[in-house]
Amino acid sequence: MCGILGVWRTSDAAEELVNGLTTLQHRGQDAAGVVTFDGAFHVKKGHGLVAQVFESKHLERLRGNCGLGHVRYATMGSTDILDAQPIYVNYPYGLAMVHNGNVVNFAEVRDALLSEHHRLVDTSNDVALLLYTFAAHLEQRNLEQLSVDDIFSCVEATQQRVRGAYSAIVVIANKGLLAFTDRHGFRPLTLGVKDSPSGRDFAFASESTFFDYRGYTRSFDLEPGEAVFIDLDGDVHRHQGPRERGAFCVFEYIYFAREDSVIHDRIVADERVRMGAALADAVREAGVQLDAIIDVPASSYFFASALAEQLGVPYRRGLAKNAHVGRSFITATQTQREKVVHQKLNPIRSVVEGRRIAVVDDSIVRGTTSRRLVSLLRGAGAREVTFISAAPPIRFPCVYGIDMSTERELVAAGRSNDDVREQIGADAVIYQPVERLRELYADLPCCYACFNGDYPTGNDPKLLAQIAAEKSASDR
Repeated sequence: MCGILGVWRTSDAAEELVNGLTTLQHRGQDAAGVVTFDGAFHVKKGHGLVAQVFESKHLERLRGNCGLGHVRYATMGSTDILDAQPIYVNYPYGLAMVHNGNVVNFAEVRDALLSEHHRLVDTSNDVALLLYTFAAHLEQRNLEQLSVDDIFSCVEATQQRVRGAYSAIVVIANKGLLAFTDRHGFRPLTLGVKDSPSGRDFAFASESTFFDYRGYTRSFDLEPGEAVFIDLDGDVHRHQGPRERGAFCVFEYIYFAREDSVIHDRIVADERVRMGAALADAVREAGVQLDAIIDVPASSYFFASALAEQLGVPYRRGLAKNAHVGRSFITATQTQREKVVHQKLNPIRSVVEGRRIAVVDDSIVRGTTSRRLVSLLRGAGAREVTFISAAPPIRFPCVYGIDMSTERELVAAGRSNDDVREQIGADAVIYQPVERLRELYADLPCCYACFNGDYPTGNDPKLLAQIAAEKSASDR
């Protein structure tokens, strides 16, 4: 899961992109990168946060009125700077690309690129597969008379060949800005527009928060299998390509997206309120007695406050958060995650001491954060600790770009709720029932594969084993 941006016809692409990437920093903290175009591509990327990678001297060099930006959260492949985005090729035309997601048939596409198109993929980053596949089909067209239909045809060929979860943005040098999504629509991508002295500016972004900060008006979200091309005249062309069973990643609402983002015409904060209220039945059924409900900052406030309102139990802020420590879930290694949890949260003793506390988190994945939190709350004098997850038990690996791609990482895999309770040391563990979550999103086809093992791209045991092996290799 990463954050991507593409801007077109803006007066200063570098300034727009670098400042815009800070609004998507929550989606990736491993690396950041920008490419701009003014007749040639100019690239800057590096390890770390946006503020650590870019200085004023870089902005002076990144000339142009169009470009792409990326913040990386590495789920597969290496964390080498070679694998940071954006990437570009000089032929045909000159193409630069960023993407968010995960390709599930990496080896198949890589081998086809070599055998059919004589292109060697020298990186473990999925964006290379998308870029080279698109480029290979584009170079077969009449380069002197490339039409919008030609571009969309090449996108369709790419969507048919490359399986998995992805949203991508492409600068086609001296032609326009292109965006497209996979056939299932796993990953969010939205278009924004704003008026400027030179006419109309356009931007594609993973989340609408970028638009709020930079003065754009949100236009529309891309549908599964859709492609959108903005030409040199500022005309917007839309094309519906191959579309299969819808499978928007419900984890965007649960954890990844910012609460002020609008995705599929839903404000993320409102979705978390709905999920929190829906937890009330499961808590009542468990029969636990509670004196206070607290949240795990910052993604769980809306879950916890809505649940407290439904149950008539006081909501309190029981954990202080160090705002200068990143998100523990998206750090690269287990050791780093444990350090982040230790540094990030501290109980407020007067809130928890002597009380039966329910702590609400967005999910329980590896159990690292949950176990540490239970220990912290007991150390602060909590009488009882009930751990509540706004998400159902995560029992199956995610192969679509969330960093939980092997069963050995998942505390709930092959375990009952009582087993999980023992693992994290809580008095009780309560999950959102997957059936209840599906009821909430009956009108929006979502992916629930990590909860029920039903993979939208197919339950191929060999493929799942290969992805797990690649993940294990990248962790070493």
